[in-house]
Amino acid sequence: MEIVLGLLAVLVVSGLVAAFIAARPRRRNTELEPPSAPPLPPSRVADAPPAPKPTKAKRPSIPSEEELARQAAEVVAEAEAVLAGAREAPVAEAEPDEVAPEAVKVRFRDRLGKARGLLAGYLGSVRSRTKIDDETWEELEEALIRADVGITATTALLDQLRAQVKAENIQTSELLVDALKDNLKKRLSIADRTLRIEPGMPNVWLFVGVNGVGKTTTIGKVGHQQVGEGRTVIMAAGDTFRAAAAEQLELWSKRVGATLVRGNEGGDPGAVVFDAVERAAARQTDLVLADTAGRLHTKVNLMEELKKVRRVADKPPGKVTEVLLVIDATTGQNGLVQAKQFTEAVEVTGVVLTKLDGTAKGGIVLAIQNDLGIPIKLVGLGETADDLIPFDPDEFIDALFA
Repeated sequence: MEIVLGLLAVLVVSGLVAAFIAARPRRRNTELEPPSAPPLPPSRVADAPPAPKPTKAKRPSIPSEEELARQAAEVVAEAEAVLAGAREAPVAEAEPDEVAPEAVKVRFRDRLGKARGLLAGYLGSVRSRTKIDDETWEELEEALIRADVGITATTALLDQLRAQVKAENIQTSELLVDALKDNLKKRLSIADRTLRIEPGMPNVWLFVGVNGVGKTTTIGKVGHQQVGEGRTVIMAAGDTFRAAAAEQLELWSKRVGATLVRGNEGGDPGAVVFDAVERAAARQTDLVLADTAGRLHTKVNLMEELKKVRRVADKPPGKVTEVLLVIDATTGQNGLVQAKQFTEAVEVTGVVLTKLDGTAKGGIVLAIQNDLGIPIKLVGLGETADDLIPFDPDEFIDALFA
């Protein structure tokens, strides 16, 4: 009996649960649906308020000119405040490895590697000898001639060395080469290498030389140096025959901050130089750098024209204080021939030796000064404007024999 009652109770409970589950979805759907509004009575339909119209989204308003000006003023004020703060902020000290490197001075030792290698090869057999004999002197003579010292300068140098070897009892070839080095320094150190400038008048520096030695470029580099020293400069494009010579000088004048005076192509070079001197006097300019046409030293009529240019440049209010002969150092003894001809024509006061860092042998320096008494005043050791430097005999010789 108890079993039957238990089964009935289970059946009842199961039926109730099934009925609850079946009724639950209908109740949820009923709860989710909004209740329908009861219909209004006919008498109140006319009194009902109209349904509200859907509202449109508001369009953004365009700011007025006053508003834009106010916003711009705020931006400017904010930027000024930021800049003021940046200026007042302490500047952090740079770390040692962040310090900008100083400009490196151009050194002969760094730029004369080719010339030093040639001379070292010539003197190698001399240094290898254990004593000084006739063959030693012959090899030393050959080395100097191969180095472009020239016959005249070599003969004078060896005569002096023989006397020194006898007087000081020098017995080894190594000491002989050391004596040669000291002798070269003494011979080169006797000349005055300053570039002359007389105050109170326009100083004219004439640049002469044959075609292709780098006259116009040298004028640009000299102008760069002089402007850097605080002098005012006018460049005179006296080379009216070479195509684009004036344009090249114009580029240099703009680069270094100098004034350019030029004439018509194929015109009178003397007239260009005269105009430059007149303008220099009117503007109280310190220096006139005058370019001249590159001319062959064997052409008599062209050398006569160069004499005329010098005479014109030397008339008041100007004065020629330097006549600088530009020589390509790689031409060797041919440069010595050029120097002789130009000295006779225009009284050269100094030499600018270009391309000394190339395949030049170096001995031409001694040959020019020994044979003609003309000092080397400037040398070119590279392509940049700062690579044209004053000639230092001691540094030059040390670089060759290092």
